[in-house]
Amino acid sequence: MSERITRRQAALAAAAAEDTPIKSVEEASMNGNGNGQQVLSSDSPADASPRENIFAFWPNIIGYSRIVLAIASLYYMPLHPRTCSLLYSISCLLDALDGYAARYFEQSTKFGAVLDMVTDRCTTSCLLVFLSSAFPRWAIVFQGLISIDFASHYMHMYATLAMGGSDTSHKNVDKSRSWLLNLYYTNKTVLFTLCALNELFFIGLYLLSFSSPLLSPQLLEPLGDVKASAIQTGAQVNSSVLRQLFTNPYSAGALEMARANKMDSTWPWIITGVSAPIMALKQFLNIVQLVKASRWLAEGDVKARRAAGLPRKKGAKRA
Repeated sequence: MSERITRRQAALAAAAAEDTPIKSVEEASMNGNGNGQQVLSSDSPADASPRENIFAFWPNIIGYSRIVLAIASLYYMPLHPRTCSLLYSISCLLDALDGYAARYFEQSTKFGAVLDMVTDRCTTSCLLVFLSSAFPRWAIVFQGLISIDFASHYMHMYATLAMGGSDTSHKNVDKSRSWLLNLYYTNKTVLFTLCALNELFFIGLYLLSFSSPLLSPQLLEPLGDVKASAIQTGAQVNSSVLRQLFTNPYSAGALEMARANKMDSTWPWIITGVSAPIMALKQFLNIVQLVKASRWLAEGDVKARRAAGLPRKKGAKRA
């Protein structure tokens, strides 16, 4: 009997000895980072800071207002050039204000950076889509500009995250990789000037679509000579005239005619001519950004393949 008790006590003692380090590790893990030190509970004063709502940060609120203004400008875009241009321009100018607010209130966030970039891409693309319909002969050019803009920024963002790490900003471009992109992203004056004049060029083209040249006489035959000559000399086309010429007053042809002679072309031509070189430089930067990002990703692929022992020598068998 004493022998059984002794064996039983020995077994219990051995089990207790095995449980002790496990409990110690578990207690240490529960106490924080495994060093056995006590961690303050959630009720401690050190964790009493209020929970922040990133979506309510001032820079992001400015970003939401940009979206509202952009949507409003799209509503007025087909037939109201002055209202649309004003709303669109304010939306673009607020792009500079949200960056200043982020630095002033110390509210720079990844969500805000992505919101800013997505808003820029979407607003410009919507304007280019309209220009494709206003100038159908040059639609392929506007489609190409949309594609380059989206592709270059997506490739650049993806390369930055994949190669530079999740904490790396897409604006941190090393000079050794591209001094031109480094200047573009780090110099606020250069960044603002290029972006502002790039948008100004497209706004100028948009305004030019409301100062059409003389319309085809055959198109105006149903109106009679008096109304036709008035329109040819600069009179605006109202909805009643459109209904006489088109079965659908909202068709592409009807809207193009409705835009005719709505404004003088002098200032739109000046705006377009002055901003054209900067727009061309901005598109060149998009191409450079696309090429550099592609090469950076390719460099990462080469390193990954070498680490995996690829390419395999001829005759080598797969494991």
